[in-house]
Amino acid sequence: MFNHLLSLLIWLPIAGAVPVLLAGSSRPNTARWLALLMAVLTFAVSLYLIPQYHPDAAGMQLVESHLWIESLNVHYSLGVDGISVALILLTTFVGILVIVGAWEVIQDKPHQYMAAMLVLEGLMIGVFCATDALLFYVFFEAMLIPMFILIGIWGGPRRVYATLKFFIYTFFGSIFMLVGLIYLYLKAGTFDLHTLATLPLSLTEQSWLFFAFLLAFAVKVPMVPVHTWLPDAHVEAPTGGSVVLAAVMLKIGGYGFLRFSLPIVPDASHHFAWVVILLSLIAVVYIGYVALVQEDMKKLVAYSSVAHMGFVTLGIFIAFMLVREQGNTDAARLGMQGAMVQMISHGFISGAMFSCIGVLYDRLHTRLIKDYGGVINVMPWFGFLYVFFAMANCGLPGTSGFVGEFMVILSSFSANPWIALFAAFTLIIGAAYTLWLVKRVLWGEITNPHVAEMKDINGREWFVLGAFAAAVLVLGVWPEPLTHLMDNSVNQLVQVLAIHKV
Repeated sequence: MFNHLLSLLIWLPIAGAVPVLLAGSSRPNTARWLALLMAVLTFAVSLYLIPQYHPDAAGMQLVESHLWIESLNVHYSLGVDGISVALILLTTFVGILVIVGAWEVIQDKPHQYMAAMLVLEGLMIGVFCATDALLFYVFFEAMLIPMFILIGIWGGPRRVYATLKFFIYTFFGSIFMLVGLIYLYLKAGTFDLHTLATLPLSLTEQSWLFFAFLLAFAVKVPMVPVHTWLPDAHVEAPTGGSVVLAAVMLKIGGYGFLRFSLPIVPDASHHFAWVVILLSLIAVVYIGYVALVQEDMKKLVAYSSVAHMGFVTLGIFIAFMLVREQGNTDAARLGMQGAMVQMISHGFISGAMFSCIGVLYDRLHTRLIKDYGGVINVMPWFGFLYVFFAMANCGLPGTSGFVGEFMVILSSFSANPWIALFAAFTLIIGAAYTLWLVKRVLWGEITNPHVAEMKDINGREWFVLGAFAAAVLVLGVWPEPLTHLMDNSVNQLVQVLAIHKV
């Protein structure tokens, strides 16, 4: 089994979606239990990655390679490093929680909803495992289909608009990546990522390829100014769709920079690093102010995601300045490591925040902040967890939200104190919009009689929010297992930054 562990991880949830679909709408509970069984099995299999993966060994591990399209020399090639393993574990962990979270909420065609979630989970794992560029692209694009279905069928009143906007934005960016991959294939005769990373390319070639990749991955992160699809998608998506979108799918943009931009076009990535750093700082500062004036809770947290993901791209590209211009590999590793920790942390915190909003929406069927107030008077346990996640979103020390951001700020200070200053603004702005949200929703007197009728969280909601809370707390207090898992992979990426292809 260990020879095909990655294939099992990818195809188990996808194959598991078939019996879930066959259960049909006449047996909704059967579909739910089958979906949960498949999600738990996938998570259990992903845990086998921990003893099978050796963090001190170099290169990709658990490698699989089979000829897929002989005429084009395309292989079904899989492999993982420490970064991939961490993101796969995040994906399978969230997969269980979105199934449990939707247990009673999704009453219309639950078998189709659960099946779409399982297919989406398998495709996202495929992205993190693929070591062939064309295979990566197939998984990268195929993810759009189940998410399109989830928003389009179970979304809000403007779901058609949000779904089309989401699809057009992400598909448009991907076209440029496909053109870039075809160009690389014509030069190398293969889509193998390791071979493409060693391909000699002029600075002009690298520059064109850099912007082709940037368009694809910037939309996924999303970066300013191609971020406008995200708030609409989040507002209209069902709670589970928002959780998966924020917790996992946004990370694929950052992961793409690590797999394509850094190793394949390192000179262009350094040459244009200032562009990404500038856009990241705009996301951190400006988008924070945009979040501050939102009236919809989901839209506020969606803009918060854009701001926090700015730390991921900032940490990745600040490393170029530190390595190429200062030769400071230690600070570069710190920034890269901080970006990776921020990706995992944001997955937990944003997933938890959207789950909390889902709890409120299920009771009152509104996401507008003005419709709430005094919630903690009738839902004290929910209020406790909501405040905890809000503190994590602010970057409170002791929570996972602090670790990654602090590492990136320290690294940025080594590169340029002004960059660090602007990056650190997120701790102030993030506290402003998050605490302002908490004050209006939780505190004060109850002015809406419907709020007075709300019941505190049940056992199912306790399980979902408690699991997220445990993850946020453990990573905040003890990040060493995660950083150790990714250490060697980060070191290899930093070494790649120092290589000049021209």
